Order: sequence, then structure tokens, then C-alpha cells
Amino acid sequence: MAANRINRINEEVRRELSDVLRDLKDPRVPMMTSVVSVSVTPDLRYATVYVSIFGSAEEKKEALKALKNSAGFVRRELGHRLNLRYTPEIIYKDDNSIEHGARINELLHKEAKTNAGEDS
Repeated sequence: MAANRINRINEEVRRELSDVLRDLKDPRVPMMTSVVSVSVTPDLRYATVYVSIFGSAEEKKEALKALKNSAGFVRRELGHRLNLRYTPEIIYKDDNSIEHGARINELLHKEAKTNAGEDS
């Protein structure tokens, strides 16, 4: 039962955090920033937020830096929007799963084309 509650909290924090980040006015955070997943600890003290940022490596680095600088504002906004005993401290991590999946898809298509050429 506790795992189900944590999963619901993770999803609610992800949804609200996406809204807060969309309204963030820092120019270093690109519009193509999305919250992929959130993992809140069972005591609700910390939330690890996996974000996907579209851009070059330097832009990603600057965006993560901007997100970390705005963590206090984001935490306060989450506190207003969520009805939790504790508002979790936010820890941002870069998530490369979308890029990794695109790379695997590209390799699979390349391999399929190679196999189709050999069958002819």
C-alpha cells in the first residue's frame, strides 16, 4: 500500500513540476525541457527529478545550473500546489533516455536497411 502512495505522489509531483517549469522565466531554461520522471523518497524529504533538455551539451549544462538555482522558488511553488506534510527538496538529474532510445532506433533502422539490401 505504501508503494502505491509513493507512486501517486511521484506522478503528482511530476505533473505539478512540469507546470511550474513551464512558467519559469529564466532564459537559460529552454522551452524544450520536460520532466521525464520523479522519484520521491518514502519520507517525502527529497525528490530526484529526471529532466530531458533538448540542446547542445553546453546548453544542457547551463539549463541544469539554472534549474538548480531556481530550486527554492520551485520548491515553494510545489508547496503551494501540493497538499503534503513536507515539500521535498528537489535534486535535478539529466535524463538521456530519449536520446538513447533515438540512437537505438537509428541503429535498428540502419541494420534493417543493411539486411534488406543483402536479401535482394
